[in-house]
Amino acid sequence: GLELSHCVGANSLGPTGPWRSGGPCKMKRVRTVFKPEQLERLEQEFLKQQYMVGTERVDLAATLHLTETQVKVWFQNRRIKWRKQSMEQKAAKLSQFGVIRPATADSTDIKDHDEDTVDVEL
Repeated sequence: GLELSHCVGANSLGPTGPWRSGGPCKMKRVRTVFKPEQLERLEQEFLKQQYMVGTERVDLAATLHLTETQVKVWFQNRRIKWRKQSMEQKAAKLSQFGVIRPATADSTDIKDHDEDTVDVEL
């Protein structure tokens, strides 16, 4: 679930959000820790489909006692991990056959996907 730690700065300014207090003290959100049973079910659903939307996401969230946002963000992060693994496998196959891709292309692809990572869980 969502937990807030103690104040991390007395005069912090910035937009308020679900992980910060509305006062002058900025609250730091503690990362959500999924139970093994939740992760197993999320992985099973991911194997069936990489995108979970609408009532399916609402139902899965309710079944796992998570928020819809937590399920949405988990799927977003899992897709990024899946893309990175696919790129690494392709690179390994290419190097196995002596085909070398420019390092800049790989690092650019990975950088672009890192920017897509969303790590805000409610």
